[in-house]
Amino acid sequence: MNEFKRFHPLVNMVYFVFAIGFSCALLNPFCLVFSLLGSVGFMIICDSKSKKNVIYFVIVFMFAALFNPLFNHRGLTIITYFPSGNPLTVESIVYGLASGAMLVTVIAWFYCFSKVMTSDKFIYLFGKVAPSLSLILSMTLRFVPRFISELKRVSVAQKGIGNGIGQGKLTERIKNGLSVLSITVTWALENAIETSDSMKARGYGLPGRSAFSIFKFTKKDGLWLFLELLFGIYALFGGLSGAISFEYFPSYKMAGLTPYAISVYAAYFVFMLLPIIIEITEVIKWNALKSKI
Repeated sequence: MNEFKRFHPLVNMVYFVFAIGFSCALLNPFCLVFSLLGSVGFMIICDSKSKKNVIYFVIVFMFAALFNPLFNHRGLTIITYFPSGNPLTVESIVYGLASGAMLVTVIAWFYCFSKVMTSDKFIYLFGKVAPSLSLILSMTLRFVPRFISELKRVSVAQKGIGNGIGQGKLTERIKNGLSVLSITVTWALENAIETSDSMKARGYGLPGRSAFSIFKFTKKDGLWLFLELLFGIYALFGGLSGAISFEYFPSYKMAGLTPYAISVYAAYFVFMLLPIIIEITEVIKWNALKSKI
């Protein structure tokens, strides 16, 4: 069950704008841990098969953490020197770990974004304001998974007639692979033309054109939107005020842990876990209803 996906598109969009923005801008270690827990946890809830992505996330994290000290030599705490004469500092290593965590978090949030914000939600939110832009964005989001699905289908079909990518000599494999790619690209171009003609025939973008929508803003949507704005804006002002600032260079410098800072951390933590809280609440409600049967 993915209850968060069933919310009004405005509720989903507001949350992801805050979550992705916070993950990119706030490199405080506590904030990074909270963002990482919220993004990866919600990603697994959105798609149980995404657990295998955690392995790739670890690779991306280690790649960023290892490569940052090779190019970033800032910091006062020197461990040793490279053969080139550049220093290896503790600050550059820690900043590499923070950058890796930030990168993984943003990727996980965008994965969740692609699962929740479907093309019809995009068109609903931006169709009247910018119809052409909303159509392009929705088609772009749909293109990659559809292209991969069609590529697999064509590959299986070609393999059935003996022209698979893994069949024959090396030159034949390359030829078969190019053939599969050519067929898929041709399908994509034809599909784009058909979609364009279909939308034009339906009068998409014309002034005064009405549109059917299944989305209705309910009291439940209003409640969760209020909570998103409450915790999100509170954390935003806390970050802008410097209450949770953290500097990596030239040496570690963290804002004092005042009661206000603690409240900002708490608001940030709750905000990042809001989708998970929604899912847990729904599971509890569902189990309570089943127990009454």
